[in-house]
Amino acid sequence: MLKINNIKVVYNDVVLVLMGISLEVGEGAIVTLLGSNGAGKTTTFKAIIGVLRIEEGKIEEGSIEFLGERIDRKSPEKIVRMGICAIPEGRGIFSELTVLDNLKLGKITSRDQAGVEENFTRVFEYFPILHKRRSQLAGYLSGGERQMLAIGRALMGKPILMLMDEPSLGLAPITVHEIFRIIKSINREQNTAIMLIEQNAKLALSCAQYGYIMENGRIVMDAPSDVLNSDLDIKEFYLGLTDGSRRKNYAEVKHYKRRKRWLS
Repeated sequence: MLKINNIKVVYNDVVLVLMGISLEVGEGAIVTLLGSNGAGKTTTFKAIIGVLRIEEGKIEEGSIEFLGERIDRKSPEKIVRMGICAIPEGRGIFSELTVLDNLKLGKITSRDQAGVEENFTRVFEYFPILHKRRSQLAGYLSGGERQMLAIGRALMGKPILMLMDEPSLGLAPITVHEIFRIIKSINREQNTAIMLIEQNAKLALSCAQYGYIMENGRIVMDAPSDVLNSDLDIKEFYLGLTDGSRRKNYAEVKHYKRRKRWLS
């Protein structure tokens, strides 16, 4: 469904951020892209949805395809109308508008305008709290409710593929688990493919079928989630566990040592 083919991304014609990455998201799959801050995850997200140019970035080499059609030269609005909905880090809701008005904005790109009421019903079934808060200004919602609103707004467009950048960021653990439970339900019930960009490796791998590990603008490892979950390096550097299930002191971990082990 989504194919990223060896793309290189440069900012301001000088800074090389992505150094030839490739990944795929299959139909109806959940795939996660993992990595620490600064690894290049959000740049990958922006490259897919076509907003790099806003920050003086560009794809210098490679291509991005969706449903067999090249999209890296298309405008963001055309990409959205093809069936890709993006939920950025920070959620991107309109605080001055009501919950209902935020949801209505999501239906603008729907390819099935006749099914709008059905979309509202579906969103409120997943997120009953949004129905209760529908007349409230979005700026007064809690962090978890804002994330629910962002996902609900994306669902209004009946996407084929949903991109989520750090959906767990800044949320209480109990809220995070509820959000991820709903993400799995959406994938299963709507057959919507999902690409999760996350730092919470343990939770992301429990949700996804396949994962990619990114470091310094490169994909250093990719495998089915169960394989990544059992990998000793992943356990040590992303889950914080050693063979004895002790917590690792990250201050003692040298970055070059991690890279050397993965690339050997």
